[in-house]
Amino acid sequence: MAQRSRRRHKKPPSSVAPVVVTLPTVVTPVPLTLSKPGPSIDTLGFFSLENNVPGLSQLILQKLNMKRYEEYKLVLDGDTPVSGFGYRCLQEMFQKMEDTFFCVHCKVLPSGLSNSKVLWHCKRCRNVYYCGPECQRSDSPAHRRVCQELRLVAVDRLMEWLPVTGDFVLPSGPWSWLTKVVQGWDTWFSMRHLQLEATLDAVLGSQAMTTLWASVGWPRPDPDVLQGSLKQLLTVALSRPLTLGFGLQALGINVGKVGGSTVHVVGASHAETFLTHSGDYDELGYMFPGHLGLHVIMVGVDVAAGFSQSASPSLLEPGTVQLSGHRGLYHDFWEEQVESGQIAHPDLVVAFHPGFHASPDLMEAWLPTLLLLRDYEIPTMITVYSQQELAASLQILVDLDTHITAYGANPFASLKPEQVYSNPNKQPVYCSAYYIMFLGSSCQLDKRQLEEKVNGRV
Repeated sequence: MAQRSRRRHKKPPSSVAPVVVTLPTVVTPVPLTLSKPGPSIDTLGFFSLENNVPGLSQLILQKLNMKRYEEYKLVLDGDTPVSGFGYRCLQEMFQKMEDTFFCVHCKVLPSGLSNSKVLWHCKRCRNVYYCGPECQRSDSPAHRRVCQELRLVAVDRLMEWLPVTGDFVLPSGPWSWLTKVVQGWDTWFSMRHLQLEATLDAVLGSQAMTTLWASVGWPRPDPDVLQGSLKQLLTVALSRPLTLGFGLQALGINVGKVGGSTVHVVGASHAETFLTHSGDYDELGYMFPGHLGLHVIMVGVDVAAGFSQSASPSLLEPGTVQLSGHRGLYHDFWEEQVESGQIAHPDLVVAFHPGFHASPDLMEAWLPTLLLLRDYEIPTMITVYSQQELAASLQILVDLDTHITAYGANPFASLKPEQVYSNPNKQPVYCSAYYIMFLGSSCQLDKRQLEEKVNGRV
């Protein structure tokens, strides 16, 4: 079992880790701050590409007209990119994307081929590449298991350009059904059916859709495939706010309290802050009609620059959802701003894909935060990609004596399959597929139960 800690937590030597925001009224108590970064999901994820495909990370930088990872990180952080970054047209962008693929069997990059050879893709899924027929035959047993699903991934990879350019705007507005009725995506889609159908029909018939498929040079898929892809992309954008709402409901948190409610998203990165549109979190507010204000604060060493704006917490108004960010470690943020009374204690803390099960460095970085959440008895929810990650994360939390209150499949998991870029034939995963909730420690629970029994006998 893990050693118990004091409520005051020391600053560790390493850091916590884990789409542009047109922000609504944004609330944060101080301007964006910088802490010394340690290991982060963004950084470790990029360099882990080398483990499976040597040279891949450098090839990606080359196609982005960059020389160093630091230049790439500037873009993720929302800072000004280096000169020469970007593409002149969609055709160039898609071609450079394709130039970063490699033979899935022997891992050879395009630059490693002889002058007479080129990579070719699987004709069915268009999503894995081979340097020749021998590699394709050898890889066939592994690829056959995921080929159909990867075909959808290939479509999604192109279609996700539409939300970025603003050509696919999410449906929004107050819910017409009671929150207790909307228990997952099936009921959410039924509730939004008429509005959603009109939105999807408009996108499918738009000039942006025609230009997209003309630019890539692929046959345009059938309308039902394109409509399915748009729905999957919609769940990517709304999964996080609706998962927050699910956590507030499941943990019985009162969103009708005077002064509003506060949610901390800890370990936030560019995934939560770089391309997050303000309307994405409006859906969280519609989930709780009559709420007295919801303040979502993204905290992490990889929070995008420019995400945060400073305003007084007193401006949180009933019926509004406000976003803010703080770049730094959560336990530092806690000591400097929560314990000092500058901002309210959180009603809920959520970590999307913290990854502490996968890396000793990340576990070291997450440990002070996990112990803080446990010792202060803060309602906490984390999400993971797979059952394997669920089991590993549960074991770590049990070893830390946390009191697990619930875990299982997330009703608002993203429905978009995510391909492991450096291992294309690996079974695709889904963001926030599973959740774990904990509150306090199992030791604290045992102590309370003992006190209740003693008091009951007196």
